[in-house]
Amino acid sequence: MINPGNLMTCSPSSSSDELAPGNLMSRRLFFLQDIQILELFLAVFVFVAIHSLRQKKVQGLPVWPVLGMLPSLITGLRTNNMFEWLTEILCRQNGTFKFKCSLFSSLNSVVTSDPRNLEYLLKSKFSNFPKGPYFRDTVRDLLGVGIFSADDETWQQQRKTASIEFHSAKFRQLTTESLVELVHSRLLPVLENSIQQSFPIDLQDILLRLTFDNVCMIAFGVDPGCLSLGLPEIPFARAFEDATEATFQRFVTPTCIWKAMRHFNLGAEKMLERSIKGVDKFAEDVIQTRRKELSLQSCDEDKMKQRSDLLTVFMGLKDEQGQPFSDKFLRDICVNFILAGRDTSSVALSWFFWLLDKNPAVEECILAETCRILAEREELKRGDQCESSLIFRPEEIKKMDYLHAALSEALRLYPSVPVDHKEAVEDDVFPDGTVLKKGTKVIYAIYSMGRMESIWGEDCKEYKPERWLRDGRFMSESAYKFTAFNGGPRLCLGKDFAYYQMKFAAASIIYRYHVKVVKDHLVEPKLALTMYMKHGLKVTLHKRDHEWELQKYLKINK
Repeated sequence: MINPGNLMTCSPSSSSDELAPGNLMSRRLFFLQDIQILELFLAVFVFVAIHSLRQKKVQGLPVWPVLGMLPSLITGLRTNNMFEWLTEILCRQNGTFKFKCSLFSSLNSVVTSDPRNLEYLLKSKFSNFPKGPYFRDTVRDLLGVGIFSADDETWQQQRKTASIEFHSAKFRQLTTESLVELVHSRLLPVLENSIQQSFPIDLQDILLRLTFDNVCMIAFGVDPGCLSLGLPEIPFARAFEDATEATFQRFVTPTCIWKAMRHFNLGAEKMLERSIKGVDKFAEDVIQTRRKELSLQSCDEDKMKQRSDLLTVFMGLKDEQGQPFSDKFLRDICVNFILAGRDTSSVALSWFFWLLDKNPAVEECILAETCRILAEREELKRGDQCESSLIFRPEEIKKMDYLHAALSEALRLYPSVPVDHKEAVEDDVFPDGTVLKKGTKVIYAIYSMGRMESIWGEDCKEYKPERWLRDGRFMSESAYKFTAFNGGPRLCLGKDFAYYQMKFAAASIIYRYHVKVVKDHLVEPKLALTMYMKHGLKVTLHKRDHEWELQKYLKINK
């Protein structure tokens, strides 16, 4: 049992020890030492912070000990538009800056938007700047050894084969015929149905379906039927978009971190693994279906000769050992051409229609040009009524210079591939004086180039198709100033096809409908290999009055 008396006698003794002069002095000394250490740490921190922030004027971003520019990158990733964040830095640094991360980071690189550097990179010293091992390692799970990531002989063989096919008369005829069928048998009925049902549609989703069906028909000879009434769910489409988004995340994550995430199947890497399975399944089904068709047609040489698609051509080729290409190689071919043919055109058209909604005067000019060209038809000269089922002819699409300019202007401001990557094989120096060591990764910011006053003038952020016209005729710009289709030996093989596809689809829609973006719909880019709209493009369609609105332009042009 505790004795209360003991407690009473113990307390004063304890209190007197604490109040002893020696103990008080010791405590004060320790307290003062703690304050001095805290002040020292605070002073060091303030010094480091001031020094790091001062680096912003010279380096473009603060450079922190150990972490380098990584904190700024994280801030940029959290903005609504990382590409605008990057553009602001490049504008402050006259078009080029060095991104410095930690000593052992894989993110150290030179970022540029200087046309002189682009020409040097993509043309003059092309051999010194391949895609490189870092890029191939980062995109290997999705793109494999396809044309987008391959270098040297592998790339040259794929490009040569594709180039021969792209420039054949049979291929051009196939692209024209398939586009007419898709637009008039599928796209327009889907748009008309949305008007009858009086509900908004996601135009980006519909355009992705259009270009997906188109690229599959002309590149692989298969029709996935993605664009049809009811808009059926296509697992591959979702898997492919998720895969491109997760792959892009690798470029802004240190290699050791995303590889650890892949090992433990976490976060974006978990999504990538799941989506790659969906991509692989689609490619495998396409390849196996084609093999069965070819085996059945092998006895009929006429049918074999009639086939004109990239997959069939590659199936007939041999590798370096004289053996047919593996299914894995053919899978990579399929995925790369889907990326090239599906995403780029549809994404560009989405931004184009968004810009038209903000610039109605441009839409009026496109409609006037379209009607002027149609007025040259003999049946219209005789006064026959315009038919809503009218199909544009290839020669008419070719004459649409203002539409061509409007699409180019949309691509200037919103390129389908916002950034691209190279790697220096040997030490080099850019024309602007930037020193490049062997192994340096070079990021060229295509999105930023369209917003540089030094390249496009003070009105660079304005949507002005007229900047592409000379006496009413479209005039192209240097591929190193307008890099939406790349440049040099890697200039996009499908550039002419992409323009024809976009012009035919855009003219067919604009001639029939006024496209209005839903009020307060949020439009911002998604962080992916291609510049998807993060929330799609919700629009309502309003049918044009052929008896009044279109006849107005036709009468003006008579």
